[in-house]
Amino acid sequence: MSKRISRRGFLAATAAAVAGPMVVPASVLGKGGATPPSERITAAGIGIHGRGSGDMQWLLGNDDVQVLAICDIWKQQREKIKAMVDNHYGNKDCAMYRDIREFLVERPDIDAVLIATGDHWHAQASVRAMRAGKDVYTEKPSCMTIAEGEAVVDAARKYGRVYQTGTQRLSEANHVFAIEMARTGRLGKVHTVYAHIAPWDSAKMGNDWKPAEELPPQDVVDWDIWLGPCPWRPFNRAYVSGDWRGVYDFHTSCIGEWGAHTFAQAYAGLDVNGKPPCKYQYVDNDSGDGMVCTFPNGQKMVLSRGDKYWYGSCGERFDGERGWVGAADGYSMPDASSPELLAEYKQVVGEYVARTGRSLDHMRNFLDCVKSREEAVANALVMHNSMTAVHAANICMWLGRDLEFDPETKMFVNDDEANRMRARAQREPWVI
Repeated sequence: MSKRISRRGFLAATAAAVAGPMVVPASVLGKGGATPPSERITAAGIGIHGRGSGDMQWLLGNDDVQVLAICDIWKQQREKIKAMVDNHYGNKDCAMYRDIREFLVERPDIDAVLIATGDHWHAQASVRAMRAGKDVYTEKPSCMTIAEGEAVVDAARKYGRVYQTGTQRLSEANHVFAIEMARTGRLGKVHTVYAHIAPWDSAKMGNDWKPAEELPPQDVVDWDIWLGPCPWRPFNRAYVSGDWRGVYDFHTSCIGEWGAHTFAQAYAGLDVNGKPPCKYQYVDNDSGDGMVCTFPNGQKMVLSRGDKYWYGSCGERFDGERGWVGAADGYSMPDASSPELLAEYKQVVGEYVARTGRSLDHMRNFLDCVKSREEAVANALVMHNSMTAVHAANICMWLGRDLEFDPETKMFVNDDEANRMRARAQREPWVI
């Protein structure tokens, strides 16, 4: 029997067994270490490209998950991911969809979706999926504006959905250690955290268009859906292939590229109750490097580009009265101002796991929460609060002046021009 057994199919098989004698394979009943179908999470992918292919392999590596479908506007990519999924299960069952609206209507049997579209579709797809009753794991940056972040939070609450944004370093031991050292007071009072921003592109993005190319058939590339809520632009295959970074309509700048990770990492170790900074200090450069963001309690987050505080990517560093500790990709152990601060590494990480009950595997944390209905480590509110700082920092750079922000109302103080940038116009029918 194929591993693709839905919950509905399992119940039907059980009913038939009661009606008459039947031999049921042990795997169907969950024996021999197999996960019974009634406990499997049915899943699908939306827009699985690049980084998303690794996410899909990560998802497929969980025995209690059954991936049933792929939805993508690009035929080439639909077929590529279908082949990946079918090869994993040894069948040809993965269904393909071009239009997310059709997919969500036709597949009420799917519990959770993995979203790895371009940035401008993350919030759009998340809200639509949660309205359709799906739990969501989405790549970052998970919203294009403060208003989109609010829409994601509202949808998760209204529809009771589990949501996880792909800030996976919140579930990695080295970063957990750095965060917990700050959060638990082992560094003394923390006064500053440094958050890494990407070393490419600019904070001040362009609005130029690539040259128009012949529009392919809709089944090959659905350009209207790819654009989604963005203004209409002439087709260019480079956008579909991933060359959209640095363009205002499609990207959150060098600040959002890594700040989507590192701001959330910074928040987790600070005594700020998840709220964004209230002051953003403009810096006269093209990236935001050195911008100081101040929280209401006086703690500061400094945006840093390059390797001044770490080597590797997506780093954070907490500076306190007793020293500093930080982490970034590629570290075998966190870095610290003295070896003594690393002595409790295993204990600190172990205490975190015991206190939270969370897996140090970001995808596994999401799947566990799909089953338990608990909040994931990078839930919608965590995403929204950290991305609000990303957007506020971007707006500060775009306007070229210091800004004051109210963390309670999520509005800029006495600044109509900045407040108009909290949202972007969305093209019909892609309004959430």
